[in-house]
Amino acid sequence: MNLENIDAEKWLELALEYGLKILGAIIIWIIGSWVIKKLLKSTKKVMTKGRYDESLQKFLLNLINWALKIVLIIVVLGTVGVETTSFAAILAALGLAVGLALQGSLANFAGGVLILIIKPFKVGDFIKGQGIEGTVKEISIFNTKLATSENQIAVIPNGKLSNDNIINFSEEGTRRENLIFGIGYDSDIKVAKDVLLNLVNEQKEALQLEGKKPMIFVSELGDSSVNLSLRYWSNNEDFWNLRWLVLEEGKARLEAAGIEIPYPHQVEIQKKA
Repeated sequence: MNLENIDAEKWLELALEYGLKILGAIIIWIIGSWVIKKLLKSTKKVMTKGRYDESLQKFLLNLINWALKIVLIIVVLGTVGVETTSFAAILAALGLAVGLALQGSLANFAGGVLILIIKPFKVGDFIKGQGIEGTVKEISIFNTKLATSENQIAVIPNGKLSNDNIINFSEEGTRRENLIFGIGYDSDIKVAKDVLLNLVNEQKEALQLEGKKPMIFVSELGDSSVNLSLRYWSNNEDFWNLRWLVLEEGKARLEAAGIEIPYPHQVEIQKKA
């Protein structure tokens, strides 16, 4: 009888001890899961309000969800008496190993996150980065795709792109051109300036806004020419067609007005032996 009582008491003691731990673990899991759900919901609202990219939202929400659940699992295991120190050390070592193995990919991922959050450019913008100019076709987590003027697709890693100087030609909606026309030293500067300025003023694509009106001036006295700088503004969609027209028609009108457009000359001197 005494042995039976002792066994029963031990079983009751163990049941109470571990039962309470298991019950506590269940309660912690339920409360923790509810808190994680609320945090994810609030985070999603913040991202939606901040107009984060949809692919970035899904990725970050999944990342946060798994990170919080791993922490919750460790807490639950610690509640039931499992030693979690070594478990956390293993996770840390595993994370370090993965980080070292994917160092380049992680740099591109971090660059992609920065680009999608800061938004230095968006799909459809014409930009220059890493020495490449083109229209942004796609922004993913790891790279950005540009369509160049030669109808080629350039894939640029986000890690390098985010750490480079980026020029966004589309952000302001308008662009200023600065064309250089060289004329001979014997040519009439005033006539040449009037010819080029009148040409630009005739084009409806050239903006005539306050502070953005066309202008021309002598920018340099070169070795063989007087260089005139012709500046004007246009909308982004009109920029290239207007530029090509001004270059071609500008040359034709200068020649028609008798303005010399010099080009480099090479003089060869031969000495008799």
